[in-house]
Amino acid sequence: MLSTPKLAAETFPNRGAKPARIVSIDALRGLVILLMLVDHTREFFFRHVPLSDPMDVAATSPGLFFTRLAAHLCAPTFVFLTGVGAWLYAAPRGGARAASDFLWKRGLFLVVLEVTVVSFAWSFELLPDRFFLQVIWAIGLSMLALAALAHLPRIALIGVGLVLVLGHNQLDGVHVAPGGPGHVLWAVLHERTLLPLPWGGDVRTSYPLLPWIGVIALGYAIGPWFARGVEQRWRLRALAVAGGVALLGFVVLRMINGYGEPVAWQVGPDGLHTVMGFLNLTKYPPSADFLLLTLGCGALLLAALERLPTRPVAVLAVFGSVPLFFYIFHLYLLHAINRIAALATGADGLATLPNVASLWLMAAVVAVPCWFACRRFAAVKRASGAWWMRYL
Repeated sequence: MLSTPKLAAETFPNRGAKPARIVSIDALRGLVILLMLVDHTREFFFRHVPLSDPMDVAATSPGLFFTRLAAHLCAPTFVFLTGVGAWLYAAPRGGARAASDFLWKRGLFLVVLEVTVVSFAWSFELLPDRFFLQVIWAIGLSMLALAALAHLPRIALIGVGLVLVLGHNQLDGVHVAPGGPGHVLWAVLHERTLLPLPWGGDVRTSYPLLPWIGVIALGYAIGPWFARGVEQRWRLRALAVAGGVALLGFVVLRMINGYGEPVAWQVGPDGLHTVMGFLNLTKYPPSADFLLLTLGCGALLLAALERLPTRPVAVLAVFGSVPLFFYIFHLYLLHAINRIAALATGADGLATLPNVASLWLMAAVVAVPCWFACRRFAAVKRASGAWWMRYL
């Protein structure tokens, strides 16, 4: 059984000093950011394909299915590393109190950002008919929850995280009727649904919150694995064991085909479709199986990135060093390219791409200006002494 090495007080000797970034964490963020870029390219350029769900095994092509499956790594990794990053930020500044002070401010900032800047990036409308409360919203509210949970003893925090990640599917049968007491709160916490707005239109609670609170809590709890006093060999072994246990748990639960995933898998017409059915997991809210698979893969990828040559890791880390900037920048860039392409080709509505391969090619092309923009913004952020730059 693994145990975290004791951390001496001198682990962070310069209280208040700005700690160095951990390249492997930024690189993992950068990797999933690129997968997210492909998926968002699909959102903008593949709307002509008549699919309500690209994970629908019976209706979607294998190429589109696995493209969407790869993007499943993004949200769990972002939320988990947000927890790790919160611990790394707070440890040299006084611990839980510093974490809470930062988390509630940035959490509120992200919630406001989701319904303003991010919403406009998707629709180019100030008041769209429908608002989508997506990953930035979920991260923001999870940070608000962690601002309180960070004061718990570490073992209690791990317990809360595991209960929420593995146990929230026990609540799948709980429903609150629209208009009933607690309907809005339950929709935010655990039920993806539409809520009417006072001025017309509605809002979709795309990312129900409960399991994401568990993910960010677990990320904060393993933050000490990345402290300066921890040997890399120990950390890599811990990440490998944690990732392996998570993946084993996924396989066991999925094979049982009962608890942990609302959508049961069935033997398909061939081996490929059987695998697709096995990997077709619920994301909204993320099932226990979904989180075991994605967090397990994330832990193994993080360990692998610490062993890769410096150059490719450094390239990925440029994206991951300013993830919020990338998120906003790439949405506006993709939407603008689509609108311009539609005007240039005379397309009715949004421009489209013909196949899955073209989606990956378009994403690769868009990644190039994003990389240079991220590198420039990261330099500006490092040089800036403005307090508000910490929130970007």
